[in-house]
Amino acid sequence: MLGFARAVLETEEQARRHFAASTLRGRLRFGASEDLVQHGLPGILREFVRAHPLVDLELTVGLSGTLHGRLEEGALDLVFAKRRASEAAPGGEGAEVPAGESRSQPVWRERLAWIGAPDARPDPAQPLPLILLAPPSITRTMALETLARHGRAWREVCTSSSHSGQRAAALAGLGIGVHARSLIPPGLAELQAPHLPPPGTVEFIVTGGRRALRGPAGALAALIRANSDRLQQPAG
Repeated sequence: MLGFARAVLETEEQARRHFAASTLRGRLRFGASEDLVQHGLPGILREFVRAHPLVDLELTVGLSGTLHGRLEEGALDLVFAKRRASEAAPGGEGAEVPAGESRSQPVWRERLAWIGAPDARPDPAQPLPLILLAPPSITRTMALETLARHGRAWREVCTSSSHSGQRAAALAGLGIGVHARSLIPPGLAELQAPHLPPPGTVEFIVTGGRRALRGPAGALAALIRANSDRLQQPAG
C-alpha cells in the first residue's frame, strides 16, 4: 500500500504542476548572448520548457549589442545579455510600460578582465595584440575606449563574430581579449598584468520588449534571476 500511495502522490504532484503551468501559453522569442549559453543557461531553459509546455520558445544567440537592437526593433520579446554598468535601463520615452513597472531587471554585475592563454605575457613596450569581437560588441567598445583613455597603443590581430573564434585565437597565442570575469572560457585565464588598465564593469540584465515583463517573458526572466549562481563559474 505504501508503494501505491507514493505513486498516487507523485501523479497528483505531476498533474498539479501541469495544470498550473498550462496557464502560460503563447510564443516567446528569446535572445541570449553567446557567452551565457555556454554555461548554465541551457539547463535553465530546459526547466522552463518542461514547466511551460504550452509556450513556444524560440532562441536566438548573438552578441549583446545586436540582441538589444533586435529587441528595440520588435524582433525579440526578451533578451538576456550584458550592457555597460553605467547605462540606464531600456524603457524610457516612448516605451509602453505601465507606471511602477520596468522592462529591465538586473541579474548580476561584474568587472571585465583581460584574458588570454595561461602563458600570455604581453610586452608593455609593444602595441597590445588584441583579439576582439566584431562590432557592435560591448566588450570591444569598452576595451578600445579604456586603452584610448590611458594612451595605450594596440593592434588588432583577430576579429571574430563569435566567442568561440575569440577563444581559438587566444588559445593559439595570437593575443589577448576582454571577457566577463565569471564566464572566462575553458583553457583561458585572467591576466595579472599591472600595465593593463581595468576595462570596466558590465551588468547582465533581462529586458523585455515594449511592454513590462509579464506572461511567458516574465516567467523566464524570474527563473533566470532566481538561478543567477548557476550562470556563473569561478574565474580561471
